[in-house]
Amino acid sequence: MVSPTVLRRVMRELSELEKNPPEGIRIQTNDEDMMDVTGLIEGPEGTPYAGGYFKVKFKFTDEFPAAPPKCWFATKIFHPNVGPTGEICVNTLKKDWKSTYGIGHILVTVKCLLIYPNPESALDEEAGKLLLEEYQSYCDRAKLITSIHATPRVKPVEFNKPSAILDAPVASSSSSATPEPSSTVMASSSKPPSSCSTPSVSASVTPSKISSATRKSASPAPQSALKVPEKDGHKERHPSPSPLSTADSNAGNGKPGMGVGMGMASTAGMGGVTGTKAVKRAATGSAATSAEKRKKALKRL
Repeated sequence: MVSPTVLRRVMRELSELEKNPPEGIRIQTNDEDMMDVTGLIEGPEGTPYAGGYFKVKFKFTDEFPAAPPKCWFATKIFHPNVGPTGEICVNTLKKDWKSTYGIGHILVTVKCLLIYPNPESALDEEAGKLLLEEYQSYCDRAKLITSIHATPRVKPVEFNKPSAILDAPVASSSSSATPEPSSTVMASSSKPPSSCSTPSVSASVTPSKISSATRKSASPAPQSALKVPEKDGHKERHPSPSPLSTADSNAGNGKPGMGVGMGMASTAGMGGVTGTKAVKRAATGSAATSAEKRKKALKRL
């Protein structure tokens, strides 16, 4: 018999496991002996133990929970960390034990051991060697032992009750169906204000600087201040537009649209060619008039 303190602790853990059983883990109890506790572990999917149900027996002492209880597999299993008589080699039941651990923690740890066996601390040398050298042979052997000793015809009745993990997504999905807008705001505001450390241009420029910059950009830069781009080591010069002058001088360049001068808009409409013809006609008329005057003077003499 164990002390009343240990008995109350075990009864409290068994009640909690019956109300909220972990995924793939159940408990069997004996009404005549409450300290006769058996854990049921469902073989994890994707492992050679899938489809099997393994019994783990517990034996508590007066040192519990300061010391771990004794545990062993009551169901035959082919596993590197399980000995011939069912003893389990796991650190949780040895040096890593804590007084806060309990029955549920032990069963979850053993279930993880079925998923991730540790061949370095093997109690079954044959299983550990096959795991390292011939994994497929290890899987075939473990499946065979599981089908013979751990696969019942009917699923244990303890697994008819849903686990606490299966009920959790239902509650979370119902709560997430109507999200609160406040949570979205909190998520966005929780980001570090990294962008605030970089001042914006509009905040750093004063109105006086903006007005001066606007005035400078409104007036064209002088030709001397323009930078001449370099191409292949030589400076590339761009032709500058001819300065504003009289219509006749612009018309002589032969460029249409450049004949806008000191109030002479007629040449602007006719283009540079028309302006050139007009100048030639004026020169011819003046030459003919001077010749007639010379002839009249000779006749008078």
